[in-house]
Amino acid sequence: MGLVVQKYGGSSVADAEGIKRVAKRIVEAKKNGHQVVAVVSAMGDTTDELIDLAEQVSPIPAGRELDMLLTAGERISMALLAMAIKNLGHSAQSFTGSQAGVITDSVHNKARIIDVTPGRIRDSLDEGNIAIVAGFQGVSQDTKDITTLGRGGSDTTAVALAAALDAEVCEIYTDVDGVFTADPRVVKKARKIDWISFEDMLELASSGSKVLLHRCVEYARRYNIPIHVRSSFSGLQGTWVSSEPIEQGEQQVEQAIISGVAHDTSEAKITVVGVPDKPGEAAAIFRTIADAEINIDMVVQNVSAASTGLTDISFTLPKTEGRKAMDALEKNKGGIGFDSLRYDDQIGKISLVGAGMKTNPGVTAAFFEALSGASVNIELISTSEIRISVVTRADDVPEAVRAVHTAFGLDSDSDEAVVYGGTGR
Repeated sequence: MGLVVQKYGGSSVADAEGIKRVAKRIVEAKKNGHQVVAVVSAMGDTTDELIDLAEQVSPIPAGRELDMLLTAGERISMALLAMAIKNLGHSAQSFTGSQAGVITDSVHNKARIIDVTPGRIRDSLDEGNIAIVAGFQGVSQDTKDITTLGRGGSDTTAVALAAALDAEVCEIYTDVDGVFTADPRVVKKARKIDWISFEDMLELASSGSKVLLHRCVEYARRYNIPIHVRSSFSGLQGTWVSSEPIEQGEQQVEQAIISGVAHDTSEAKITVVGVPDKPGEAAAIFRTIADAEINIDMVVQNVSAASTGLTDISFTLPKTEGRKAMDALEKNKGGIGFDSLRYDDQIGKISLVGAGMKTNPGVTAAFFEALSGASVNIELISTSEIRISVVTRADDVPEAVRAVHTAFGLDSDSDEAVVYGGTGR
C-alpha cells in the first residue's frame, strides 16, 4: 500500500461531529496499510466570517495582515483533527503550510505555489504518524511572509503535496458524491461521472464548475496525479480525474461525447463603446487591463459602422475586479480613444463541455436549439475544440442549464443527486 493524500473541505469539518467522522475515515485508510497525509480547509464558513470581521475593522485590509488572519482558520481545523485522530489511538502531527514546505511567490491573498519541500512531512510519515496539513496557505520564498492561495487553495495544496510526495492518488473529499454532469443544486437529475479526463475537467472548472478548482486540476495534469473526487459523508465511489480511462471490473470507462454543463454567475461584462477600428486599439485596451493584473475571459468585437469607423469591444471578467477594470480604462481613456464604458454584472455563463464534440456534427445546433426552446437570449459566444460558452442574463441561467442538460440526454434515470453539506468549499 502506498501513500495517499486526502483533502477535506470546510463542509466536511464544519463541526466537532464532522471532524470526528473525518478522523475515522483517515484512520481507516491508515489501518488499510496506507501512509496518509490529510489536507484540511477551515471549518464551515470560518474564512468568510474572518473576511467579514476584517472588513468591519478596515474597509481595505492590508494583504499581509489579512493572510495572517485567514490562515488561522486552517490551523484550528488541523489541530482539532489531529486531536480527534489521537483519541482513536493513532499518532498524528499537524503542520501549517510553511511547516509542510509549501513555498509560494509574494502575492498576498492569491499566491501561487513555486515549490514544495516536504521534508518534515516525510520524516513524520516515516515515524508512523498521520500528517495533517493546513490547506490554502504557504510561505513566500522572498519575503518569508505567510501567504494564502485564494479560493480553492486547499485543493491545490493537496495536489502539490501529492506530487512532491509521489502519492498514488489525491482524494478530494467534498459534500457531493463526485463530479456531476451539472451542478446538482441546479439540476436535480444531474448524473455522476465515473471518469473524466484532465482536459475536460479543466474546461468544466474554468467554466464555473466548483467541485474542483482550475489551478488544482492544472497542477494534477502537469504532474500526472490521479484525483479521486468523492464525498466524506458516504462510502460511495466518486469520480476519477486522470489522463487515461480507469478500469472498473472487466469494463473500461469510456469518455462520453458530452462531459457536462457548467455555469458561472460570478462574472461581469464591460463594453468599451466607440473604439476606433484600426490596428493597436484592442491591444491598448487589453494592455491596460493586464497592467491592472486582471484576468479576462470572453472577448467579442462588433463589426464597425462604415459611417463612423467605430466599433464596440465587450469582454467578461470577475465581478470582484469590475471596479478596478473600469477605473483603469477611464484613466487611460485619452490614450485609447473610446467614447464610453458600459458595465453589466447581471450576466451568467453557460458552457457545454466534451472532447467528443469536435467529431460529432450537430452538437452546436442542438445546444443553441435548446437555449432557443427555453427562450434564452444570447449576448456573447465563445468556443474551443471541446467547449461552447455563451453569456446570457443571470436570471436565465438555471433554466438554460436544465434545458441544455436535458437536450443532450444527460439527465439521470435514477434518484436525484444528493448534496450532503453546504457549498462544498
